[in-house]
Amino acid sequence: MLPLDDFMIRAILAGAAVAIAAGPLGCLVVWRRMSYFGDTIAHGALPGVALGIVLGFNPTLGVLAVATIVALSVLMLRRGGRLPNDAILGMLSHSALAIGLIGLAMVSAVRVDLTALLFGDILAVSWREVWWTIAGSAIVLALIAYIWRPMVAATIDEDLAQAEGVPVTALSVLFMLIVAAVVALALKLVGVLLVTALMVIPAVTARRVTRSPEAMAIAAPLFGLAAVVLGLAASATIDTPSGPSIVVAAFALFLAVTAGAGLRRAA
Repeated sequence: MLPLDDFMIRAILAGAAVAIAAGPLGCLVVWRRMSYFGDTIAHGALPGVALGIVLGFNPTLGVLAVATIVALSVLMLRRGGRLPNDAILGMLSHSALAIGLIGLAMVSAVRVDLTALLFGDILAVSWREVWWTIAGSAIVLALIAYIWRPMVAATIDEDLAQAEGVPVTALSVLFMLIVAAVVALALKLVGVLLVTALMVIPAVTARRVTRSPEAMAIAAPLFGLAAVVLGLAASATIDTPSGPSIVVAAFALFLAVTAGAGLRRAA
């Protein structure tokens, strides 16, 4: 077995950290039918990058700040009840993407690799970014563990959970902020257009082979980790873009699991 190059080790470590954090979070996203919300937050990352460049601080902090603003905007617009959720998410998603593209085009003093922002560049992560990703993923996992039981209860029956004293609104805000944090962590790896897929596809795959929320939350990171390894291996072997390769690997795992489940039922 040939030794791995240093950049590949960094990519695997960073991808594994994000996959492990995104797995259980993706389960909550799938159960609450909020996949499009993840896309909205991801598209809000582009204005965050532009903001970070203009103000001279780490673009990741700008991504987290703007993604948080978008998440809170979704919550406020939903409270009125006058606009359907899909209309709110569609409006904010495409507006944020357009604002981000215009903002990056206006930052002429700094050269921005738009392809890397949209589709990721996991092979270019530094050791500093790896450690930050691992630390951020650990914090995300701790927050998910903290809110897990009340979030599952609120997902099953929000009114009943509220009657039992679960702070549903506060949990919704915290959940949206956690999604924003994962988007900020994964932006470098798979990019704005693919980050939600890294949350959703492993969770959907895990749903095909598990029977309880806890089992699904354990299986989803494993499928995500497998997708990272397989995607990077394919990228290195056939010279394909790394971010899209990871997502395609995740989808291939879903198809394989679905086919296996169909064969078992037919037997």
